[in-house]
Amino acid sequence: MSDTTEPGTKRVDPRVLRTRALLRSAALELAAERELTGITIADVAERATVNRATVYQHYSDRDALLLDATEDELTGLVALLARCPLVDGPRRTPSAFVDVFRHIESHVVLYRRMLGPCGSARFLNRLQHLVAKQVAHQLTAHPAGPRDGSGVALRAHCAAGAFIGVLRHWLTAPDLVPPETMATGAWHALSSAD
Repeated sequence: MSDTTEPGTKRVDPRVLRTRALLRSAALELAAERELTGITIADVAERATVNRATVYQHYSDRDALLLDATEDELTGLVALLARCPLVDGPRRTPSAFVDVFRHIESHVVLYRRMLGPCGSARFLNRLQHLVAKQVAHQLTAHPAGPRDGSGVALRAHCAAGAFIGVLRHWLTAPDLVPPETMATGAWHALSSAD
């Protein structure tokens, strides 16, 4: 009997998958309750009802665990951004862009923790990478987009950085502006920067 599902790939033991799911869930629960600086591997282990050594068998440190725990959230956010015309978009705010801010508002505690002053540099870098990748895809797919790839990465990272800057400004304000208002203001600011 083979231990592989496809040539060259090993099947992951279901117990490993269950343990990682427990650890990710515990990390997200703790992130909803307290600042990241107040979360330790011991806290995650206790919440997941495993020992600390088990956590280290799966993750090198707390930040690696938090990044893995938030990967589905980041993927969902970028999927929403993919519906937005980020390159040469309309003057009016697209409803898909409003949906992005509504989605973030529905997970506001997590985003505030991850992108706030005591947040996760790994989360920020991963978000920057995923948003830039989406912008680059739209740039190269656009009929008037660059044909030789020159400047695509630079433009994509500039746009991603601007989006994340607007997002952090919104999330760290004392009073959260409604997502519809923020999306309209952000769309105007970001499209004026082109």
